[in-house]
Amino acid sequence: MDFTLTTPALLFPAISLLLLAYTNRYLTLAGLIRNLCDRQQNKSDEFILGQIQNLRKRVYLIRNMQLVGVVSFSLCVVTMLLIFLGQVLPGEITFAASLISLLVSLGLSIREISISVGALDIQLDSCQ
Repeated sequence: MDFTLTTPALLFPAISLLLLAYTNRYLTLAGLIRNLCDRQQNKSDEFILGQIQNLRKRVYLIRNMQLVGVVSFSLCVVTMLLIFLGQVLPGEITFAASLISLLVSLGLSIREISISVGALDIQLDSCQ
C-alpha cells in the first residue's frame, strides 16, 4: 500500500463533520440544561433532577468525544507533516494513533447515545 499525503487527508472531512455533529449535540444539551434548571428553580421535581443528572453525564461524554476527536485531527496533521518531511514510518505510526483516537471518539459517541436513551426513558415514565 502506498502511504502518501492523501491518505491522512481523507480523514479531514470525516473528522470535521464529526466535530460539528458533536458541537451541535453539546449546544442542544446546553439549551435543555438551562431550561430544566429554570424549571427546577420554579418547582422542585424528581423527574427534573433525574434529567439533569443524565444530561450532566452526557455533557462530560460529549466534551471527551470532542477532545479525542481533536486529538485525532491533530495527529492527522502531524502525520501529513511527517510524510512531507520524508518520515514515512513515524507517519504511519502517527496515523494509526489518529485512527485509534477516532475509534475512541466514536465509542464515546455510542455511550452517549445509550445514555440519551435513558433520558428518553425518564421522559416517557413521566408521561404515564
